[in-house]
Amino acid sequence: MAATDQLSDFVREALAGGHDHAGIRAALRQAGWSLPEIDAAVNAWSAGNGLPPVPRPKPYVSAREAMLYALLMIALVLLCFHVVRLGFQVIEAAITDLTEAGPPDTWSMRFSIAAIIAFLPLFVLLDHRLARRIGGVEQQRRSQGRRIFASITVLAAALVLLGDVVSAIYAFLSGDLTPRLAAKCALVGLVGLLVAACYREDLDG
Repeated sequence: MAATDQLSDFVREALAGGHDHAGIRAALRQAGWSLPEIDAAVNAWSAGNGLPPVPRPKPYVSAREAMLYALLMIALVLLCFHVVRLGFQVIEAAITDLTEAGPPDTWSMRFSIAAIIAFLPLFVLLDHRLARRIGGVEQQRRSQGRRIFASITVLAAALVLLGDVVSAIYAFLSGDLTPRLAAKCALVGLVGLLVAACYREDLDG
């Protein structure tokens, strides 16, 4: 029997014997178990109020759900990329910069618009379908696929924001922070903040 199974059985039998969580935690801590192991074992059971200890739902992994979240992540990355790319082109057209003068890349703008039109409905449909499939907030928190997706998404957004801030500060110190570059940095920062804000709550488990 694995150590985790022994710990889980001990907690179940202790709760069935009428011991409270505080006493169980103290006994396990005295026996040398670590706090994460104790928390995982104790939180896996709920006192039954006259019934045997009731197991709490555990995090789960679904292969189909993981595939859908992978597709959702690809759609999100491509959507953000083309939104930023299109925004850059709009900024370049709106804010003149003699050092970067050149004809507008209309083909690139049309391609970004086409990509946004294609990927935005896909992203919304997948996000809505996964939210409906998972159900309530508690079930969403038990979804390992959603937590992994949220973790990677927020981490990527944080790295993009850090890189954006570094680029803006470096350009300012070098004297190269033009209005056009400042607007581009602001756009990247805004997109990164929106993405991080949308999935920050899904990190809580």
